[in-house]
Amino acid sequence: MVEKMSKKFDFNSGLSELENIVKIMESGDLSLADSLKYFEQGVALTKQCQSALSAAEQKIAVLSGEDNFTQEKPLEEL
Repeated sequence: MVEKMSKKFDFNSGLSELENIVKIMESGDLSLADSLKYFEQGVALTKQCQSALSAAEQKIAVLSGEDNFTQEKPLEEL
């Protein structure tokens, strides 16, 4: 079972760990049980990375909206 996040998720560490899992699984030297274990960990990390990216996109959207970056302006007006 995946533990609840008790501390803030580090996207870069999560992505690095996910890359490591892929390398291990691509080696082809795992038993079925180990393959399933790594697959489960990979899925959990993927969900955490997607969640972190989504939160960053939402924050950018909010900050951009507050600063009126959402409206295009001709270069002459800048």
